[in-house]
Amino acid sequence: MQVATSLFYDRSSTALTTLSGRADLLQTQIATGKRLAKASDDSVAYTRLQTIARATADASVDGKNLDLAASALATADTTLSGITAQLQRASELAIQARSGTLDATAREAIAAELDTIVDQLTALGNGSDPRGQPLFGGVDGGPAVAKNTDGTFTLATTLPSAIPIGEGQTVQPGDTAVRVFGSGANNALATVAGLAAALHGGGAASAQAVDDLAAAATRVTTVQASLGARAARVEVEQAALKQTGADREALRSGLEDTDVTAAITELQKTMTILSATQASFTKLQGLSLFDYLR
Repeated sequence: MQVATSLFYDRSSTALTTLSGRADLLQTQIATGKRLAKASDDSVAYTRLQTIARATADASVDGKNLDLAASALATADTTLSGITAQLQRASELAIQARSGTLDATAREAIAAELDTIVDQLTALGNGSDPRGQPLFGGVDGGPAVAKNTDGTFTLATTLPSAIPIGEGQTVQPGDTAVRVFGSGANNALATVAGLAAALHGGGAASAQAVDDLAAAATRVTTVQASLGARAARVEVEQAALKQTGADREALRSGLEDTDVTAAITELQKTMTILSATQASFTKLQGLSLFDYLR
């Protein structure tokens, strides 16, 4: 029987190196929890992981924008509720001011409260969203509601900037001041201010003013319903993004993460084979010609 010593050592060395390398790889995978460390480990899976990583980054941006849109819409909704409350109070005062039994002091008190309501409506109309941008547009980069020197009001007709929510979609987080308060000389602000002026002058509230305030409150409710529909859409998009993210994470995990149970089993198997190979190599190294002749 002839045994080439060099071939024996080469084969044994290769086997031991391969097994040791496999054991080291499995130990690393178990320790890090990652099956892939470099592209050469699985080029196809690695390429897919790169695509998943980009999609995850894009989804993160979309998620932040959706959160921003939801927050902006909630702010707008709260602001519109505040506007409705002020208009309802103005309506109550208008009805009260129609009474012919009010004295001058009572009329002045109502007029003063109406002046305050005008200021509060103006402040609410000029509210900002979480981005610091106006909720209800702006007039040439200025406020959404501007009171002119002649007592009239200029209302924004330009929408606030939309928020991108992914795949070319956007959501409008607010509306225009003119849609909220109404257009022309009969806008809600002008109605309340005009009513206050009439009472300051000793007059009474007209039936038209009461009707106009009721119509103004209805208009605000309509705008609020529109924003509510957008908020519902944002919630749907957030839910879809969350589900897509969960699916993407499951795919990533299947490609990249270590199956610890399987890896431990494979490591034990590899270590058993490695130990047997080392023992065989050590035993064969000790054999001599006399061992073969016996």
